[in-house]
Amino acid sequence: MRRREFITLVGGAAAAWPLPARAQQPAMPVVGVLSAEWPNLFNDRLRAFHDGLRETGYVEGRNLAIEYRWAEGQNDRLPALAAELVRHQVTVIVSTSTPAVLAARTATTTIPIVFFIAVDPVQLGLVTSLSRPGGNLTGVVTLNVEVAAKRLQLLHELVPTAIRQRDEYRSCRDDNERAGSGGPRTGT
Repeated sequence: MRRREFITLVGGAAAAWPLPARAQQPAMPVVGVLSAEWPNLFNDRLRAFHDGLRETGYVEGRNLAIEYRWAEGQNDRLPALAAELVRHQVTVIVSTSTPAVLAARTATTTIPIVFFIAVDPVQLGLVTSLSRPGGNLTGVVTLNVEVAAKRLQLLHELVPTAIRQRDEYRSCRDDNERAGSGGPRTGT
């Protein structure tokens, strides 16, 4: 082999070498956000979510992609939106309401689902226990439904004309009862 052919061979190999290495790098993780709400209602929470991601080294568009799916109050759209996230092969689904987490659970048993709900996930059958959820679901639970009734009772005693808050609570309670939880009734 002549010197010129050798240099061409080594130079070509060096130029081609980074291509397979780049092809082996893992794909950018994709977070799927599934919500029953409207996006404008989540501005503060989304800002906090992005701040938390940034604190752990993830920045949307740089080393993380986020796919948002908003049902905009139409819970019947949630199953299709959850299935869409599954088809996009997101890395994880973040769910922000009981109807959304139920739709995500129905759509996949393999993609991790992280939820933030105010009802007991054990009672709903989402997880086996709070300490060891098992399966592909885990999350944050506020479990304040029981306390909310007492808060409203106290509010009613302090401000008897607080009908608007009572009606809003009843609407939330009815949503929770449809999801299977329902807090205690206080008569307020």
